[in-house]
Amino acid sequence: MTTEWQTRFADLLAGNHSTTGDPVDAGAQLVVTEPGGAEVFRRALARHFRAEPDPDQVIWIRPLVGGQDSPELGHVFNLNQARRHALTWTEVHIGDNGDVIMQLRSGETARIQPAEGEELARLERWDHFLDRLTRDEERQLAALDADSWHGQFS
Repeated sequence: MTTEWQTRFADLLAGNHSTTGDPVDAGAQLVVTEPGGAEVFRRALARHFRAEPDPDQVIWIRPLVGGQDSPELGHVFNLNQARRHALTWTEVHIGDNGDVIMQLRSGETARIQPAEGEELARLERWDHFLDRLTRDEERQLAALDADSWHGQFS
């Protein structure tokens, strides 16, 4: 069963909040803060996720880390660096501004919000990078069920 926050989470990742009407112009970023409010992590998120069935309270995501320009291929990502990560949460709600706010078991707070600035640019580079993968490779990435990558771009 999909909850309201999971629907909002999926909409943010997919870019369904785009002001231009084109979801490729929008996406999501993850911002993690410590209990005192200090930001400890900020990254764009790939457009897929996987939620474990209740009562596990785990959601799998792919923060977009790394990446470099290649003269032959354009911007490429090392898929062993852009690995899946688990957010293990105790409570989730949608904030007044539409962010999905997760209280993590670690005591930190994770916000999934519209990507902006450099993180939106990173997501756009990721979207172009995916054009270099086969459909099967894209399906493997979207499954979020492996901790390492053994195909191209590893």
